[in-house]
Amino acid sequence: MASRTSQDAAGQQNAHRSDDSPSSSRTLGHHAADGQHEERDKHPDGERSDNDEEKGDHSGPPQPVGFFSKSLSKVRLQVFALWARTTLILCLFILTVLSLYWAVLFHVEQNTSSLIVYVVDFDAKVDPFTVTTPLVGPTIVQTTEMMRAAPKPHLGYETVPPSVFNNDPMAIRQAVYDWKAYAAIIIMPNATAMLQQAVDQANATYDPLGACQIIYVQARDESTYNNYITPQLNALQTQVTSKFGQMWTSMVLQNTSIPRENLQRVPQALSPAIGFSQFNLRPFTPAVATPAVSIGLIYLIILSFFSFAFYLPIHMKFLTPDGHPPMKFSSFIVWRWSATLTAYFFLSLSYSLISLAFQIPFANPSAPATEVANNAEPYGKGTFVVYWMINYVGMIALGLACENVAMVIGQPWTAMWLIFWVITNVSTSFYSLDLAPKFYYWGYAWPLHNIVEASRSTLFQLHSRIGLNFGILFVWCAINTALFPFCCYVLRWKTQKERKKKQ
Repeated sequence: MASRTSQDAAGQQNAHRSDDSPSSSRTLGHHAADGQHEERDKHPDGERSDNDEEKGDHSGPPQPVGFFSKSLSKVRLQVFALWARTTLILCLFILTVLSLYWAVLFHVEQNTSSLIVYVVDFDAKVDPFTVTTPLVGPTIVQTTEMMRAAPKPHLGYETVPPSVFNNDPMAIRQAVYDWKAYAAIIIMPNATAMLQQAVDQANATYDPLGACQIIYVQARDESTYNNYITPQLNALQTQVTSKFGQMWTSMVLQNTSIPRENLQRVPQALSPAIGFSQFNLRPFTPAVATPAVSIGLIYLIILSFFSFAFYLPIHMKFLTPDGHPPMKFSSFIVWRWSATLTAYFFLSLSYSLISLAFQIPFANPSAPATEVANNAEPYGKGTFVVYWMINYVGMIALGLACENVAMVIGQPWTAMWLIFWVITNVSTSFYSLDLAPKFYYWGYAWPLHNIVEASRSTLFQLHSRIGLNFGILFVWCAINTALFPFCCYVLRWKTQKERKKKQ
């Protein structure tokens, strides 16, 4: 009986709860609705408060928040740290790499003396003029030695006996052509004798410019000649003619045995008395050749660099199975290397054709080294092909290095590599290393230096070291070719690692 009574009571309680539950639900529903109405009243535009956003509402995509929102506190710290680290790296990069460009000209004034200028005095030292007391030669030699002893920047004047050149002025021209000196000053054997004969015999045909010669090769490095060598040689000529003119005029006027009529007939024998004939064995002309041996070659580096970004997505189709099996990776490496070199073949041709289109001479005959010649071509009609091959091999040397580095370091660091590669090549190619600190002597082995040197010797028939230039470029090609497969495997490893992270 007791158990039944308790069961009946429990049943009544359960029935009572079941009767109350709908009303309770309704009551809760009314309260929830009232809460929603209140929220709408607080936010009439339907916008959410920062508190709601911070608590998080996972019913939809996250809504944008302000920069100072508490929900971004951790991200802000990460961004600040990455920003500071990147800025520090870029600042250090600027201070180190860009300094290489500034520093190449840092000691130009102190190193001007490394620009050797031969001073060869033949005056009264070759028969039949040995009986004459020399005046012109000693004056010039004395002036150059005084300049050399002066503390201010000066050219590297070296007084060389004529016997070193077998008493042959043409041998001096050959020495300048062979880059043994940047210039030479030759005092002719009859310099003083012809001047004295002019005033003694009233020789109206006397030419003061026949007394001395200045020999140089401008196309070797027109910037160095125009900025440093030619201005100082012009200053030397002015100083010599002024100094000698005063001494010579005084001597002539004191010599009463010379008739005044002679001086009237030969005024050039008094002023300027002597002069300098200039022989530019290889002028730098035309002006449109400037890009071909300087600034234009920067774009050869840039083209070889960006070809990686253009061609890599095309090559990767072989590895992406899209209705076809993926290519073996070893075959992929061979294809990439072959396709890259083939692309360089046509890209370098297009680059070389620009010089041809703007009428840089490529078919002139060759000329003797000791004669003045404009745009003499060492290979005749085959000069353009040689020029093209210089650019082609140079592009391989420059471009494969960019390919390897880009595969290893990846973005965004490849941009820093490009800046480094351009600066180190430009600073050692467009400026004379004879004027640079000795630290830059590694530039002789850099690709662009040898491209510039080979291009100049081809376009202007300069002293040729094209075998050495091609040899250095081929070494760069071989080293980068040997590293190419390893760099490809590094790229594949990095790509697979990124895919795993995404998964």
